[in-house]
Amino acid sequence: MGIYELIIKRRTIRKFQQQPISSELLTSLVNAGRVAPSGANLQPLEFIIVNKKGLVDQVFSTLKWAGYIAPAGNPPEGKQPTAYIIVLINTEIKKEKGEVDAAAAMENMILAALDKGIGSCWIGSINRKEIRNIFGLSDLYKIDSILALGYPDESPVLEETEDSIKYWKDESGRLHVPKRKMENVLHVNGFDEK
Repeated sequence: MGIYELIIKRRTIRKFQQQPISSELLTSLVNAGRVAPSGANLQPLEFIIVNKKGLVDQVFSTLKWAGYIAPAGNPPEGKQPTAYIIVLINTEIKKEKGEVDAAAAMENMILAALDKGIGSCWIGSINRKEIRNIFGLSDLYKIDSILALGYPDESPVLEETEDSIKYWKDESGRLHVPKRKMENVLHVNGFDEK
């Protein structure tokens, strides 16, 4: 599958099989994040791989999932992520706008994961104080976001929309994810207010 097809196929996953992800594969995902574009090539990002069961459970307890459909969007017991990658910004290297670097790294990791059959959920709603305590992080590091990972146990559907952007689950429990229509977001050689 080419990169364009991966991008179009990608959906956030919140239900996972309990098959472990190898440390080698997790390290390759971090490598994909490491080589992402970085403003002024400062490279302020650092990463924590979490794949030890006790720590995975601790990280899970610090996260909020699927705000539009909570608690129905929370991964149920036995369907939770099997690994995480925590993205940190070293503020000694870059004091401002490290989030831009983090976003580029995150998308690289998400697409690299999907290419290997791994589902993911990019999470910004985090109890950062608790994560800081769990991993003994100094104030030098800003906790940007966390990538939840696992082999998917659901198949969300993309929906074209003109109204609500809120995702929902249908009567069978399948997640539907609205995206704005192309004609509502694309402007060619100028800008027409719609």
